[in-house]
Amino acid sequence: MVKFFIISLGAVLGANARYWVADWAAQRFGASFPYGTLLINLSGSLVLGLFMAVFTSGRFLIDPNWRLLVAIGFLGSYTTFSTYTLESFNLIQSGQFWPGLFNLFGSSLLGGLAAAIGMTVGRLV
Repeated sequence: MVKFFIISLGAVLGANARYWVADWAAQRFGASFPYGTLLINLSGSLVLGLFMAVFTSGRFLIDPNWRLLVAIGFLGSYTTFSTYTLESFNLIQSGQFWPGLFNLFGSSLLGGLAAAIGMTVGRLV
């Protein structure tokens, strides 16, 4: 139950941070392009990569609950983009070049297609 609470706390903070960043970006740069989402996806990917590289390398010992709070809870709610980009990078880095590229580009292209299908079906309902 403690793990559930830690993840939930991170998720609440991540969702609110996502809202704040997206709102700030729309006010600052306008809403004609999803600048907020782009900023969220890039910053989330950067933070997840940094966090996992620093705190899972063995150089710094932290309580495993920090991974639940930051990587799974906060960043999982802030952006799932960060997770799939890190997983794609890890596949490529481990020598699984084609699966890594498929995950990276397949998620983007197929995700876009899925969103288009969902929107089309949603408009029909």
